[in-house]
Amino acid sequence: MLPLVILLSFSVVAQGQFDPNFAPKRNVIVHLFEWKWTDIAVECEEFLGPKGFAGVQVSSPAENAIVTDPPYPFGNRPWWERYQIISYKLKTRSGNAKEFADMVRRCNDVGVRIYPDAVFNHMGSLANMVGTGGSTADGVERSYPAVPYSAEDFHTSCLIEDWNDAAQVRNCGLFGAPDLNHTLEYVREKIVEYLDHLVTLGVAGFRVDSAKHMWPSELELIYGKVRNLNTKHGFPENTRPFFYQEVIDVGFDVVSKYEYTGLGAVTEFSASYNLGHTFRGNDQLDALANWGVPWGFLPSNRALVFVENHDNERGTSGDQILTYKDGKPYRMAVAFNIAHPYGITRIMSSFFFEFTNIDQSPPMDDNQDIISRIINPDGSCGNGWVCQHRWHQIYSMVRFKNVVKDAELSNWWSNGNNQIAFARSGRGFVAFNNEGSDMSVNLQTSLPAGTYCDVISGGKDGASCTGKSVVVQDDGTADIVIGAAEDDGVLAIHLKEKL
Repeated sequence: MLPLVILLSFSVVAQGQFDPNFAPKRNVIVHLFEWKWTDIAVECEEFLGPKGFAGVQVSSPAENAIVTDPPYPFGNRPWWERYQIISYKLKTRSGNAKEFADMVRRCNDVGVRIYPDAVFNHMGSLANMVGTGGSTADGVERSYPAVPYSAEDFHTSCLIEDWNDAAQVRNCGLFGAPDLNHTLEYVREKIVEYLDHLVTLGVAGFRVDSAKHMWPSELELIYGKVRNLNTKHGFPENTRPFFYQEVIDVGFDVVSKYEYTGLGAVTEFSASYNLGHTFRGNDQLDALANWGVPWGFLPSNRALVFVENHDNERGTSGDQILTYKDGKPYRMAVAFNIAHPYGITRIMSSFFFEFTNIDQSPPMDDNQDIISRIINPDGSCGNGWVCQHRWHQIYSMVRFKNVVKDAELSNWWSNGNNQIAFARSGRGFVAFNNEGSDMSVNLQTSLPAGTYCDVISGGKDGASCTGKSVVVQDDGTADIVIGAAEDDGVLAIHLKEKL
């Protein structure tokens, strides 16, 4: 049995790992998938900071194998090459170590935290290690001299053939990638050294890739060794990094998401699937009345919730998932996810891709360098970048979440079908219409009397609204109208949009 002082010490560390370390009055993380560090720095200063975003999940900053075609059928430089790590040097198509450090500093300076995608379950697949000189084709020799790792630092070579065998899932190679042996102290030390480097540069935490494929007991040892956050970047003393772990478990997986909740937050994929299923019209919105833990989801403070992520938006989960390609129902689902108090909210910001090539590279030039996004006159992005975070309907809901903060959900209403509404008690109100007829009903908003501007169709501009306005009566009720033919099936008001 461990001494009580050690148990208490780990308890304090673990509790700290659930806090995203957001700056005050900020609540939403955006994944700027495959962005360059220099572009993220500017986006933090010019948009994310002023619009109240809490953080950015960034692609892995560790050096990866370069995957080219020929001979690979998926084309040059697929997005997933960033998960084919060959060293812990900060050198990728997103930029170098100096640019990464500058980005983190500039984002922290405007209240936006950085959470890098941390890949340390495996190293780059031997079949994809183009020009690294690190391995033989048969996979017998596994050498990554820049770390360094040798063959002795990996599990015995094997493939995951039985996904119902937890030992195979955690000890065999994911898609053929050499699987690190985390029982070895040396391997854990090299991983901690890498994470410590990123913490020193000012990151607030990590998205732990493929956590499902590592034993929780070994992750506990790694997380517990990582240093506290850097006070020179504005974090209080003794602040622990935030860990949110990728565990795909939708209720029938041999590896359970609940095995990881004692270590940090966990990606709640069931929320993604259920939001897509419901807002696609496959179930009534009325069913969302108790959305959250009663649906078999994780406890709210352990769950990272999202409509889509970089994997499942590419069709890897059938047609359940909503993406930027789905227009109105997608925007409705994102609005619901942000407005609802359940979980820690992350939104996706994609680049354009075709379902016929789900491995498609991020926008790149003839030299295979990532192309920067351009900002159009209307504030949207160009050069192949979707930038959902710049859509008015989405960044306005980010502000909604910042205003309602931790106000409880109240005044739930439904027409028994596909029209719903709820309040965030005394601070905000939101309504949804996902059926083929107009919504026109008098509802309790919980808000003080006055005229409010709908943040979906417009917003407050001086003493008037650029979109819809909602008049709340002395008793807190208001007439809520959402036409079936409107571009957005959502209406949202909050205290900061009161005229």
